[in-house]
Amino acid sequence: MQMKRNGVQEISEPEFGAEVLRSTQPALVGFLAGWSKPCQLVEPVLEEVAGACNGKAKVFKVNVDDNPDLGTFFGIQSVPTLVYFVNGQVSAKIVGMASPKAILAKLQTLTQGNSPTKDSGWSQ
Repeated sequence: MQMKRNGVQEISEPEFGAEVLRSTQPALVGFLAGWSKPCQLVEPVLEEVAGACNGKAKVFKVNVDDNPDLGTFFGIQSVPTLVYFVNGQVSAKIVGMASPKAILAKLQTLTQGNSPTKDSGWSQ
């Protein structure tokens, strides 16, 4: 595993368009807050997911306190919220904690070109 090369990158509003919205790869963005215990627990999960993706998808984290406009724009109402982007479009969301297996399974269905399913099937 190459955690350095394929790890979670922290991004802010100025980089968001180039790194996520114009990315040719699928992207998973964790909207987090430093004060939130669930966010602190989900960070190592994101690192594990980033390593498992092995460069097939990008994994980012955004601090919603430092980047409130991004949180507002994407309708983030609680943290952590994980948002999947494919071709610059929101394809799915997971609100709250999720296992690396659940996150990777959802990412895999999205990267295979399957259309997103209803949130109720996998959102937590």
